[in-house]
Amino acid sequence: MTIQNLAQYANLGVYSAMVVFTIAMVAFAIDLAGAAPRVSAPVEARKEPVRVGAESSVGATGHPAHGDDTDRPRSRRAAGVAMMLTRLGGLLLIAAAAMRGLSVHRPPLGNMFEFALVGCMFVVVVFVAIGLRRDVRWLGLFVIGPVLLTLGLAITVFYTDASELLPSLKSVWLVIHVTVATFSVALFTIAFSVTILHLVKMWLERQDGQGGQGSVGMSRIRRAVNTALPPARTLDRTAYEINAVAFPLWTFTLIAGAIWAEQAWGHYWNWDPKEVWTFVIWVVYAAYLHARATTGWSARSANYLALAGYGAILVNYMVVNVFFVGQHSYSGM
Repeated sequence: MTIQNLAQYANLGVYSAMVVFTIAMVAFAIDLAGAAPRVSAPVEARKEPVRVGAESSVGATGHPAHGDDTDRPRSRRAAGVAMMLTRLGGLLLIAAAAMRGLSVHRPPLGNMFEFALVGCMFVVVVFVAIGLRRDVRWLGLFVIGPVLLTLGLAITVFYTDASELLPSLKSVWLVIHVTVATFSVALFTIAFSVTILHLVKMWLERQDGQGGQGSVGMSRIRRAVNTALPPARTLDRTAYEINAVAFPLWTFTLIAGAIWAEQAWGHYWNWDPKEVWTFVIWVVYAAYLHARATTGWSARSANYLALAGYGAILVNYMVVNVFFVGQHSYSGM
């Protein structure tokens, strides 16, 4: 099998994963939408006894009580199908990344297309791994959606033909530094989605506490989303835990990059745009973790810092890589 054929098969794997993820995303959406009938249906019309109190919306595990299989058979089956498709899509991405690497006899970490491919692979792998320990099907739509969008950009806008590495990239530090950086960004991505949901959930809970003003249709949608998502406190704790794991990895990325820079260019720090933005990301997330440990900072205020940190990650990847000229100009575009 030729190098060109392997690269083509890698692209085919990406396209196949996109098709699978599209179907999975629809199934996740059906699962979330399945909360609406149960929430909006009049109590008098229900034949089964209805539980009251906190357990009616939140299960013992801290997640929303979606009901028994007889309560939401279609939506729960949709969630199961979505998770199976997500696992299949993850396997396709792993195969695509492996074939891309084999086509050039190196790790697939040399340009923006490959960064996006491996990053999406890590996001899906982490999401599936978390799903083995807790029920995170409510998060699926908000993880697979960004993955699908990133893959679309990778295969159309960021795509670069398989090629050899630049001389400065031919180092063992490529595997160490870039792999850890990509994995930490994958964790930050999942935490970003959970943080957005936390802010939405806080707003919904506040609206319910104020009597849920608005049209009947909007009230039903609000109650449905409120039921589908875990409590705001659970979402906040989940986002914090993921960010707390990702931050040390990003710290290692910063240190490993400095070591590699000294070997490649003779200096630990060169004020390269990529280096500067990597440090900016580190500072913002350090401020977020500090705020979480400081009295006087609310969870919502601290989470705004986390959103700013992820915004810096997007700038670092989509702006610095493309428009800034420096020693890290490896986008391939």
